[in-house]
Amino acid sequence: MKLSEIVERVGGELRGDGSIEITGVAGIREAQKGDITFLADHRYEAFLASTRASAVILAKNGDLGDIDKAVVVVNENPYVAFLRAIEIFSPRDHDDPRGVHPTAVIGEGVELGERITIGPHAVVEDHCKIGAGTRILAGSYIGFRSQVGADCMIFPNVTVREDSAIGDRVIIHSGTVVGSDGFGFATTGGKHTKIPQIGRVVIDDDVEIGSNVSIDRATTGITHIQSGTKIDNLVQIAHNVVIGKNSLIVAQVGISGSTEIGSNVTLAGQAGLVGHIKIGDNVQVAAQSGVVKSVPANTQVSGFPAREHSVSRRIWAAIAKLPDLAKTIKRLSKRVDALEKQLDSESISQ
Repeated sequence: MKLSEIVERVGGELRGDGSIEITGVAGIREAQKGDITFLADHRYEAFLASTRASAVILAKNGDLGDIDKAVVVVNENPYVAFLRAIEIFSPRDHDDPRGVHPTAVIGEGVELGERITIGPHAVVEDHCKIGAGTRILAGSYIGFRSQVGADCMIFPNVTVREDSAIGDRVIIHSGTVVGSDGFGFATTGGKHTKIPQIGRVVIDDDVEIGSNVSIDRATTGITHIQSGTKIDNLVQIAHNVVIGKNSLIVAQVGISGSTEIGSNVTLAGQAGLVGHIKIGDNVQVAAQSGVVKSVPANTQVSGFPAREHSVSRRIWAAIAKLPDLAKTIKRLSKRVDALEKQLDSESISQ
């Protein structure tokens, strides 16, 4: 595809030879002739002169310097434009055939939309509804009376338990379980009795869920993932959790039951949240933080227990000085001991 045609689709201003043939996309370090790449982070500016890419996407205010290749100048984040270029060369429309595979099991009263794919050995239980254009790939399971919206991608070996509701354009990667029982037990006399989990999971439009994620059904009511939220691999979301719109939940995060998370929240890797707290909108929780109480909106927290990030940084700075402080205390203790002995000897002599 000619570079000029790519610019028409991704947007921006072309500076250079628009007739160059572009055959693929790649990062700035590994790009070869025929590739289009991008520069969005100043830390990679050193690779701009050495990259073998035939074209580079830069920000409008980027320093073009003496670049000996075609350059695409965009008015927005170059990374966003690069994502559009990726879609040109790696379209989301997979090659899997449309229709129901002969080995798939379709229950009674199932409603299947147009242009759907039900892959080998997939199971769709009774009274489910699958929206138009949705793909349910090999070995996946859609439980009784569940709904999956339009244009969804359910990768192989996904489990969607009974009565779950999934919106449009949702992507769920392999190994994920939606609607497993919540971890609810009543302890009496040293024995743990299971509390029936009769709620369900609701996932709104444009959510993406990584591999091996567990989203538990509510005890009663719903566990709710709102539109635009993206969930990384290996995340645990407990019963009755609510996650607001456009939030980012990074790998190995654990969210305990009945916690409410606002919109545009970022939970970085391995953060852990206790149950029954509220996280306000636009909160950022640093990696490996332990959140033990509610966090107001527009706050950055880190550490264990999680505190405002500025406070945590001062604590870490103080901790870094502890070895020197220990030496100082040891030295001062010796001086105090010497002074005490001197005072004792003077008092005896008097």
